[in-house]
Amino acid sequence: MADGSRYNVPAGLHRVDQTVQQSHFVTTAARAGDAEAAHAFVAAIRKEFPDATHHCWAFVAGPPGTTAQIGMSDDGEPHGTAGRPMLTTLLHSEVGEIVAVCTRYYGGVKLGTGGLSRAYSGGVKQCLETLPTSEKIDRIRLRVVLAYSEVDAFRRLADEAEAVVEDETFAASVSFVVGVPSTERAAFEAALASLTQGRARVEDA
Repeated sequence: MADGSRYNVPAGLHRVDQTVQQSHFVTTAARAGDAEAAHAFVAAIRKEFPDATHHCWAFVAGPPGTTAQIGMSDDGEPHGTAGRPMLTTLLHSEVGEIVAVCTRYYGGVKLGTGGLSRAYSGGVKQCLETLPTSEKIDRIRLRVVLAYSEVDAFRRLADEAEAVVEDETFAASVSFVVGVPSTERAAFEAALASLTQGRARVEDA
């Protein structure tokens, strides 16, 4: 289960399609870190499929299951038959920062409210089943200043703590800017103090 500081997000755009009683559904998902990005993605899909009957969508622009930044639209389908089932599926997916658009080409057969809900939620579920993901880790940027003799040991510590070295400067001493997982900051600083016998200087970058 995601803990809010590290969780899976879409690794890129992903698309699946299915036909339900002659209607063609194309479900496309991608990463959306905020509502603005989600709306921009919906607009891009509308432009890609301008002749479609409906473009129903939903997004969760935050950690999995959080409702601080969510959105949905039935886009002309009967109220509650598209956006809500799509959003519910996303909220239970354990994937964060995700937007999904289900593009429908009407095939002449009415599906009914239950059929529509199953088709739209089913499209999202099918997309999620094969969605490539990557792990997002919330990081805090720290500047670490230490002696040349401590560099090798520091690099090993950074690897163990999953800290990403973003910049390094070599002068009278060595300065690193590192992205440390937010949940690991206290442990990282304690380990660094032990490693350098308190000589290393750490500050927010």
